[in-house]
Amino acid sequence: MGGLVYHALNRANGRMTILDTDADYQAFESVLDAARQRTGTRLLAYCVMPNHWHLVVCPRADGELSEFVRWLTLTHTQRWHAHRGSAGSGHVYQGRFKSFPIESDEHLFTVCRYVERNPLRAGLVRTAENWRWGSLYRRVYGDAVQQALLSEWPSAPPRGWVRLVNQPQTDAELAAVREAVRRGRPYGGEIWLRREVARLGLELTLRPRGRPRRAARGVTKGS
Repeated sequence: MGGLVYHALNRANGRMTILDTDADYQAFESVLDAARQRTGTRLLAYCVMPNHWHLVVCPRADGELSEFVRWLTLTHTQRWHAHRGSAGSGHVYQGRFKSFPIESDEHLFTVCRYVERNPLRAGLVRTAENWRWGSLYRRVYGDAVQQALLSEWPSAPPRGWVRLVNQPQTDAELAAVREAVRRGRPYGGEIWLRREVARLGLELTLRPRGRPRRAARGVTKGS
């Protein structure tokens, strides 16, 4: 749906390492920039990891998110195989990407912290801004050309953003974001959540998982 902010995620097939060298990461960022320019999708935050990536994006029109991620994934897969001479040897990504819409308030800040903090949480760096392959590094250290990859957020981030990203998030925040990833559930306040679930036809994302329990024999509903 155009006009909403989304978190999008895709993982390597079998969680294999697909990005290892600086050249690998630079190649992915080049495709990411091309995808952004091709579709006009606004990129708010991102983080590229050895076997997966996170994007926070704001598509302008319906269907744009799918086209943006489809082209990004397909083009990166083709170039990845071409570089290694491994065309036809198998899938690079595990399948269709996962995504969920985000309310453009403090919930957006929570998701962006989650995304930009990812390499610190994984123990790859001592401070989040020192991971070169993400939006936080570009905002802190990037020149005008590097920062042009990123779009402004719907509202300005809190003061001391870098310090905030480096602080651990609560267990409740992590659990809520991860549940949104797993189920494709919109992430926001209760009123916004109910409205968007109905508007987007995502009622299944609110239902408990698993098969309903069978009633005991001889017991009728309402008894």
